[in-house]
Amino acid sequence: MAVAEELHFSRAADRLCISQPSLSIQIKKLESSLGVALFERTKRSANLTKPGKVFYQECISILSAADRAISLTLASSEEAGAKIAVGFQANAAAELTPKILKHFSTLFPHAEIQMESFDFSDPTAGLNDKKTDVAFVRPPIPTSLDIQFETLFIEKRLLVTPDESYLSKHDSISIDELFQEPFVARQSPEVWRNFWLAIKDRKGCPVRIGAEVKTVDECFEAILSGYGVAFTPESTQRYYNRPGLSFIPVFGISPSCLSVAWRQDNNNLLVPEFINACREITKENPITCMSHEEQGGHLTEKTTSNS
Repeated sequence: MAVAEELHFSRAADRLCISQPSLSIQIKKLESSLGVALFERTKRSANLTKPGKVFYQECISILSAADRAISLTLASSEEAGAKIAVGFQANAAAELTPKILKHFSTLFPHAEIQMESFDFSDPTAGLNDKKTDVAFVRPPIPTSLDIQFETLFIEKRLLVTPDESYLSKHDSISIDELFQEPFVARQSPEVWRNFWLAIKDRKGCPVRIGAEVKTVDECFEAILSGYGVAFTPESTQRYYNRPGLSFIPVFGISPSCLSVAWRQDNNNLLVPEFINACREITKENPITCMSHEEQGGHLTEKTTSNS
């Protein structure tokens, strides 16, 4: 593996803390046992042959499977006391949330799942300050860390307005018609706050702020009190639908992605298994959601399975 990655016998030997002649002998013995040449050698480098490339990729798969076997064994052990902290906001991953948690608990019955709720002030749902191991988030999120994302589904952003407002009479509305409306803003880092105010879609028109809030409940109370309107993910309507509020599709506004995220420097063995559980459940339970064509103002829906 070291020679295949370094493509240089001397560097590979230094990396393995052995002599170059010893490494060369080991590679020659391996080639002899396989009956094929794995490397094309020159004075300055060593390049993989076609069989060598195949062998290298298979070795990667074997090592990955071995790591997974260790992870599964340790994480499923009752004595291991395995725990994983899962951060979320609002409805987390919507209908997928209970399915993911149930599936993960079936695979790791002795692992403890700690669900941690966060308000708008932390769009990373605990990842930035290491309060959580994984999190359901909605990019873009502010971070200087190496956080990885995997999209589970994409959905429309809807306009939330009081029933008594003239806006509630629309079946759908263009963002251009909302430039003069006051908005309820999230008390959050600028990049996330601006996304939920649709700053990039406003064509340079400044936004009027009627109130600032930290939670979905506070946002809806502000809207009902007449302080302004707000954008919200489509799934919010299913989980927080309250009397007196209307939810309206909007043309010309980009959609919202719901992602599972994790820090690459997290060594919790349950993290990759939780990500796999998210992938498996998303594939088995596709959510009807918006494609990225929404960015062009289209309201055409499609079903994705993240396969």
